[in-house]
Amino acid sequence: MHLTIIIPCYNESRRIPKTLPLLASALETPALAARGITHEVLLIVEKSPDATLALAQQFAATRPNWRAIDNQVHRGKGYAVRSGMALAQGEFTCYMDADLSTDPAAIAGALALLEQNPDPALAIVAGDRRHPASVVTRNPGATRPLFSRLFNHAARLLFPRAIAAIRDTQCGFKLFRAEAARKIFSRARLDGFAFDVEIFHLARRLGYQIQTIPVRWSDSPHSTVRALRDGARMFRDLLRLRFTAT
Repeated sequence: MHLTIIIPCYNESRRIPKTLPLLASALETPALAARGITHEVLLIVEKSPDATLALAQQFAATRPNWRAIDNQVHRGKGYAVRSGMALAQGEFTCYMDADLSTDPAAIAGALALLEQNPDPALAIVAGDRRHPASVVTRNPGATRPLFSRLFNHAARLLFPRAIAAIRDTQCGFKLFRAEAARKIFSRARLDGFAFDVEIFHLARRLGYQIQTIPVRWSDSPHSTVRALRDGARMFRDLLRLRFTAT
């Protein structure tokens, strides 16, 4: 079994020197090797004003199954993930945030769930920070939790059929069967942070099922998401998706 991990990166020079080694260690555990799981990691680097690209290239050069991809533009997380999906070679594909707010231990659990449920209709496993079994650590004064709740509430109102049962659209951990990922992302158009809602909407429209799982999640400092700057675009994209969706 081969797994592709996609890590979108923008302005991450303060975090990836710590998080990339942690991800590498999580992927090289004997437990995954014993299950015959191999992997590739695609670091999709958007044009950044810092040293993100150089650091990603430096780290990837030390591991044959890692690649740092220079996307050369800054269009948004959705575009970066979509770019990675087009390059993925795995039977399963997963995207995670570069800050590793979601504990990489979720990878093994998500893969096990799809292995135990071979029905191809069950195509997505998504992290859910609001799951009763999730363990969530927040930084004092963080505005992301409130914004995330407001955005998720709006998404559920606008797309009741697609995500009525999904409590957390924005958790940065989602794992897909490769065939489903290809069909979904080839139809996706949103470039910004609201793209997760579009992915769920497209998945439902194509007849795929989504399973949510608990995660260990820690609110990371130095977030690249800005509530005022990015929030307006996210809500605008949400409305555009709602009134153009078929």
